[in-house]
Amino acid sequence: MADTVREIERKYETAATGAAAGTDADRLPDLTRAGRVATVAERGTRALDAVYYDTADQRLAADGITLRRRTGGPDPGWHLKLPVALPEVTGAVRDEIRAPLSDAPPRELTALVRSRTRDAPLVPLVRLRTRRTVHALEDAAGRPLAEVAVDDVRARRLDPEGAARTARWREIEVELAPGSGRGAGQKLLDEVERVLIGAGARPADAPSKLARALAETAPEIAPETAPETAREGAARPAPAADADLPHRPGRTAGDVVLRYVRAQVRAIVELDPAVRRDLPDAVHQMRVATRRLRSAFRSYAKVLDRAATDPLGVELKWLATELGAGRDQEVLADRLAGALAEVPRTLRLGPVSARLRTWSARRRAGARERLLAALDGPRYLALLENLHALLGAPPLRRPAARPAPPVVAGVVLRDYRRLAHRIEAALDTPAGPARDEALHSARKAAKRTRYAAEAASPALGRPARAFVRRTKQVQQLLGDHQDSVVARAALRELATQARRAGESGFTFGLLYGREEALAARSERELPDLWAKVSRPRHRAALRA
Repeated sequence: MADTVREIERKYETAATGAAAGTDADRLPDLTRAGRVATVAERGTRALDAVYYDTADQRLAADGITLRRRTGGPDPGWHLKLPVALPEVTGAVRDEIRAPLSDAPPRELTALVRSRTRDAPLVPLVRLRTRRTVHALEDAAGRPLAEVAVDDVRARRLDPEGAARTARWREIEVELAPGSGRGAGQKLLDEVERVLIGAGARPADAPSKLARALAETAPEIAPETAPETAREGAARPAPAADADLPHRPGRTAGDVVLRYVRAQVRAIVELDPAVRRDLPDAVHQMRVATRRLRSAFRSYAKVLDRAATDPLGVELKWLATELGAGRDQEVLADRLAGALAEVPRTLRLGPVSARLRTWSARRRAGARERLLAALDGPRYLALLENLHALLGAPPLRRPAARPAPPVVAGVVLRDYRRLAHRIEAALDTPAGPARDEALHSARKAAKRTRYAAEAASPALGRPARAFVRRTKQVQQLLGDHQDSVVARAALRELATQARRAGESGFTFGLLYGREEALAARSERELPDLWAKVSRPRHRAALRA
C-alpha cells in the first residue's frame, strides 16, 4: 500500500556550482534570524541515488510530475510526485506517493499517471546522485518547523544511443515540517528566504531537480525541431480561466472553441489520479468535465466536424455513466439521511435508519471497483488517445476561421431557444410524471446552454459570463426538482421493502411528502425566475 506525504518547499540556487563538499559553500547563514527559528540542528549527510522515469517524449515532466526510484536516506523506494494547486501557498506543493522498492515501476503508481502516459512505456531518463546535508529548524520548545537541505547534485542523462551528458550544481531546499500550518508556514518560508537571499542565494529557476537535469543534459536540438513536451523538461502552464482573458475581437471561433475543449480534456487528464486516489469531489469534477466536453461538441458542431466528435461524444457519455454509478447513489443517500435526521424521533417508526443504510450499501456495492476497472480498461485508454489526436489535428469546419463573437453568440442563442421551448412546454404540462419529465428535459437544455456560454466567454466577455450565471440559476432550480423526483422514487422503493418485511412505512411516507412539497415549491418558483432570466436585453447583450 502506497503512503502519501504532502510537501511544501522552496528551492534556491547558490553561487557554487559543482563545488567540492566541505567548502564554505556548504555553510548556511544564521537561520535563527528567521522568525520563530530558535535552533538549527545539523542532522548529518546522506547519499541519495535516484533514477527518474518518464516517457521518451517526457509527458510527465511536461506536467510537472516526477516518478523516481531512490535508494539512500530515510525513505528509499519509489516516489511519485503530483503537483497540488494551492493558490494561497507560494512555493512548490506536491503530494509524494511512496511505494516499496522493486525492479520495475509499481502498478499502484503507474496507474496514477496512465492518463498522461497512455500507451507509452516508462523508461529511465536521468540518474541523480545527491550529497545532502540536512539541517532541522526548531522553535524554542524544540518543535520542528522546517528542514533545510544543502544538496550537491550530479546528473547524468541515461541515453543508451547517445553520448553521456552530465551536469553538476548545488541547491538549497527548504521544506516545511508536517502540520506547521499554511499561514504560519508561509511566513516562516518568507523569513528563511529573506535570510538566504541576503546571504547571496537566489530562487531556483527550475521547479525541480529533474527539470534542471533535463534542461542541462538535453541534446542540442534546434528549437523548431524539438518536441514541445520535451523542451527543457518544464511543466506547461495551466490554461487561464475564461475571466482572465481579455476580450479580443480578432480571435477566431476555432480558437475559442478549441481553448474550451482543450481545458476540459486537460481537466479529465488531471483529475484521473485524484479519482483513483478517491480524493473529495474528484469523481464529480471529472464527470462535469466529460459533460462539458460532450456538450461543447454538440453545441459547436458548426465549428468542429461532428463526423469526428460524435463518436467521442458516445464514449464521453459512457465515461460519465461510469463516473456517476457510485456518485449519484452517494448523493441520494446523503439527501435521504439528512432529511431523516430532521424527523423527530417520535415519528421514526421502525428501523428506518438501518434500512436506509442497508439499501444504500447494496446499491453502492462494487461501484468503485467498477469505476477503477473502467479507468484501467482499453476503452478509456482509447478515448484518451482519440482526444489527444483530436487536439493534435482539430477537425475544424469553415466557420472556425470566422471572427468568434458572431459565431459563438449564435450558438449560445440557438441553445437558449431550445431551453426556452422546453421551459414553456414544461410550464404548460399538467402536474405529474409528464411535467417531471418535461422539467428534466429543460434542465438538460439549461446545462447545455450554460456550457455553450462558458465556452463563448473569452470572445463575448461580461455579457456571456452574466448569461452563464443566470442560466446556472435555472439549472440549479430544475436540478433541485429532479433530485426530488429521484428521491421520491427511492422512498417508494424503501417503503415497499419495509412493508414486505412487516415494518412500518410511515416514516418513508412522511419523507415522500416532504420531497413532494420541495418539488412543488420549485415548480412555483420557476415562472418568476424564468421571467427574470429570459429578458430580451440579456440576449441582446450577447450580440452587442
